Amino acid sequence: MQPITYSRFIQFLQEELSLSNNSIAMAEKAVADNHCVLPMVLWQYGLVTLEELDKIYDWLETA
Repeated sequence: MQPITYSRFIQFLQEELSLSNNSIAMAEKAVADNHCVLPMVLWQYGLVTLEELDKIYDWLETA
């Protein structure tokens, strides 16, 4: 993902899904440690619902 797109993605998570900076940072650390994808980590950690996970993937498709 390009840096500008990643910044917009983080903004989407904060504004549309109301995720806190701390929640995003925790998920990003798990991604770095385990080589996972951020949307799945957010869901596995219970930070987003399945419906929100669908919204994330919809957003990523159009980004």
